[in-house]
Amino acid sequence: MNRYSISSTAASVGTDCQEVYVPHEVFLVVGIASLTENLLVVLAVIRTPKLHSPMYLFICNLAAFNTLSSLCMAWESTMLAFSAAGHLDTGGTLERHLDDVIDTLLCMSFLGSFCSFLAIAVDRYITIFHALRYHVIVTCRRAIMVLGIIWALCGTGGAVMIRFFDIATVMVTFIIIFLLALLLILPLYVLMFLLARKHAGHIASLPGVLEAGRTRLPGWRSMQAALTLTILFGVFMVCWTPFFLHLLLLMLCPQDPYCECYRSLFHLHLLLSVSHAVIDPTIYAFRSKELRRSIRRMLRYPIR
Repeated sequence: MNRYSISSTAASVGTDCQEVYVPHEVFLVVGIASLTENLLVVLAVIRTPKLHSPMYLFICNLAAFNTLSSLCMAWESTMLAFSAAGHLDTGGTLERHLDDVIDTLLCMSFLGSFCSFLAIAVDRYITIFHALRYHVIVTCRRAIMVLGIIWALCGTGGAVMIRFFDIATVMVTFIIIFLLALLLILPLYVLMFLLARKHAGHIASLPGVLEAGRTRLPGWRSMQAALTLTILFGVFMVCWTPFFLHLLLLMLCPQDPYCECYRSLFHLHLLLSVSHAVIDPTIYAFRSKELRRSIRRMLRYPIR
């Protein structure tokens, strides 16, 4: 399976560091928890008319890709558990085809997450800097078209990488995508947050603006939205950086014992990377009152 094919690539290097093993059941629990949370977000956006706006459509899209990756992770962990128990032959033709399908969907969900963050960043940029023309530039119809393009491109990209490239090429591709995201998307999020904060402070300092009404001001709401997106992408980068550092060291120093000591923590890096899909819905619910209310209605909790 894919997680072991990556972790065992440099297993022959001599080192005193013992590989840290995370049981399949832990990945299964994380996958189920992530699947449940993100599915709640998707259903909440679909079922709540107030959330039928471009911003929530993009957030719903990110949750949908997280749902897909969580489903794949839970399914793969189940297959690995059966394989460890001797009930499944991972070398069989059917099993290898299933593994290719899972790897394709995982690549697709990973690419989709980056594209979703980029779409959300562009949407928030227009909200902050072109507020008066936002509803003309960004419509639900255009948002749905963008989402369709994202799914088509990411699905094609995931299938091509798994079908035609070897594991080394796939790793290099992922490293390049990750570095591009770090160099392009993260500075854009930070810039939006800083400018939105400056704009909100300027509006709040105007004569006649009461302190009690600051949270209702457009500038303040823009800053809150920018802060939420900065937190989301920051969590994503923190969770995925150890995993991609593992891939980078695997490419740069495959025979170095010191690098192998870091790579011995691969299972922890992988667990951290898949945990971001559990954290994202918590951030949505904590930062969005409407989404929190919608989820409570779905779960039949009283609205407070």
